[in-house]
Amino acid sequence: MTAETTIQDFENSPLSKMLGAKNATALEKAFGYGTVGEFIRHFPRRYVEVGELTPIAELPFDEHVTVVAQVVNISQRQMHSRKGFIFEVTVSDELGDAGQQLKMTFFNGYQARTDLLVGTIAMFSGKVGWYQDHLQLNQPDYAVLDEASQADPRPIPIYPASAKMPNKKIRDLMAHLIEQMTEENLPEFLPKELLDAHHYPLRHQAYANRHSPRELKNAYVARQRFAFEEAFLLQLSLAERNRQIGTQHSIARPRRTGGLADKFDAQLPFVLTEDQQQVGLEISQDLELNHPMHRLLQGEVGSGKTVVALRAILQVIDAGGQAALLAPTEVLAAQHYASITKMLGSLADPGLFGEGEGTGVALLTGSAKTAQRREALLGIASGETGLIVGTHALLGEQVRFAELGLVVIDEQHRFGVEQRDALRAKGNDSVPHTLVMTATPIPRTVAMTVFGDLETSTIKHLPVGRAPISTHIVPMQLTGYRNRLYTRISEEVAKGHQVYVVCPRISDSAGEQGVLLATYEDTSAQSMSVEKMLELLGGLPEFNSVTVQGLHSQLDSEDKQGIMDAFASGDIDVLVSTTVIEVGVDVHNATLMVIMDAERFGISQLHQLRGRVGRGGLPGTCLLSTWLDADHPSVNRLRVIESTLDGFELAEADLAERKEGNILGVQQSGSQSTLRELSIIKDRALIEKARDDVRILMGMPSWHEKYPALLAATKNWVDESTREFLNKN
Repeated sequence: MTAETTIQDFENSPLSKMLGAKNATALEKAFGYGTVGEFIRHFPRRYVEVGELTPIAELPFDEHVTVVAQVVNISQRQMHSRKGFIFEVTVSDELGDAGQQLKMTFFNGYQARTDLLVGTIAMFSGKVGWYQDHLQLNQPDYAVLDEASQADPRPIPIYPASAKMPNKKIRDLMAHLIEQMTEENLPEFLPKELLDAHHYPLRHQAYANRHSPRELKNAYVARQRFAFEEAFLLQLSLAERNRQIGTQHSIARPRRTGGLADKFDAQLPFVLTEDQQQVGLEISQDLELNHPMHRLLQGEVGSGKTVVALRAILQVIDAGGQAALLAPTEVLAAQHYASITKMLGSLADPGLFGEGEGTGVALLTGSAKTAQRREALLGIASGETGLIVGTHALLGEQVRFAELGLVVIDEQHRFGVEQRDALRAKGNDSVPHTLVMTATPIPRTVAMTVFGDLETSTIKHLPVGRAPISTHIVPMQLTGYRNRLYTRISEEVAKGHQVYVVCPRISDSAGEQGVLLATYEDTSAQSMSVEKMLELLGGLPEFNSVTVQGLHSQLDSEDKQGIMDAFASGDIDVLVSTTVIEVGVDVHNATLMVIMDAERFGISQLHQLRGRVGRGGLPGTCLLSTWLDADHPSVNRLRVIESTLDGFELAEADLAERKEGNILGVQQSGSQSTLRELSIIKDRALIEKARDDVRILMGMPSWHEKYPALLAATKNWVDESTREFLNKN
């Protein structure tokens, strides 16, 4: 019997076959599971064990505790403020002093009402709170203890559960499956050398230990094994994809002495930073190979990524190729075109008959006029245009290149795999080199998991002369600070500078928040909108001679572009906007960024927004307004932003705050490739270990033949959703 057949027999068995139709239907409704393999990966989120027990008399306030106690009284009452009921349980602790009691509270506790009858002995686990002069546990986890469980006090698993599929039911169903687990129907696919090196149990034993550990340490080791398994399969999938990319043919584009790239370097008015030089060398060496470069370039807003990309573009043009720079918006494409032609100077002039010292540079967007579009297409097709900058318009069938050698994708996360493939497919007989850029710092563990098949280059330091940005929290509930905020905006305009004011919403409606007045004397529960801010500033006398304009996504493209052009030219003093200005807006005279209700934005988003100021050599200031009290947890996020300008440090903090969620983007609850055990935050060392092990494996010339079960597991693990996600990067 082959490994694939055995897995099919057990893991892919319908739950209805193994647990009965009624239980299978309940599991599918609760969690979306349909097979044994999906359900046995429903791992406990924690365990309670007798060793954790605390006598009721010694319960510490505001700490997590576990007690074993007998139910001595139950009661139920309706909630006044909303529908539902509160089920209260009073328990007596037989391990503590005689007569010691503790109350438990369950909101809409349907299952607790069924399980916790008077006389029932159970293990309760939760955080100790205080209510009406007594200690209590709110919504505690619990496990009813029968005589067998009291005689064999193993750790009790606590699962993600639902009202109709409670923990006890899950434990009973899982126990039935555990009894049937063997090495034959849950065969091992990780190489024995890896298991021995890391002291991991075989797969079937790891499942048993994870769901029903004899000791807590057994569950921990099993969890490590499954986390490593996920990291290893992911890294192996990425490595295999990278190997396949390496087998593709691309034309080598070596740097030519005395060419455009050398001339560009000679006319640069500044010295490249050490990071820019190092990253430029890495990219240049990639371009000299005859298989396609596949590199991620990440760096802060204003760190000089465009200069690095332009040097690579010129190297490709020197070697007879063309380059395409794909931007997500027309605003950003136009700004790239303007900044690149300015940096190139005379090098952007190919001469009347292509005999000049430069190369043609063209812009192609969806709103381009017919004549401009025709000229751009002719230049690309003839080869006269060495660089084309554009938006999705570059993906059209009528766009044909003479010899596309390099694709540069800005803000790569804004493009789907089909769009990127459509552009790369224009490389005729060879695959063009690819450079993807992002201004959003990527935490190291995310880079290893999501972008593991990309070579990564990082520009960490900003160029000399880039003005610093100071960031301050403004407590709006204090009248003095609130008034000072508006005065600060008018003062900046009086100095001849410009200001961004960012709001979390476009408009307010009576249906959403009742009647709203254009004043901040209302309530802290109201969030500021673009419309409300425009009305508010329009009513303040200090803004009588200030030009204020609104910008948001509901405006049509032509209006948005017109407003941005007016702001860039200095005709607008204060731009009140939503986050549409987060990427692609570069106005050197803008020195102040005010973010209203800043707690409504994430850490990375706040960092991206403030990067819009201080770009012209003038110091920048970012003010984070909030109505929240200083001790509110969300204000801690603002303090993190206030304390550092290091985007990579903030990216780690953002990841920790959001948790990692499903890092692969796979949403199906039953997907085999969902990362259930691997924590991108906590398991950095384990991910690095898996990556090192994969490198050793990939160094074996015939690992596919030596480890057929591993090959089958890798193909089985990467389902269509994950495969598409990996292909996007």
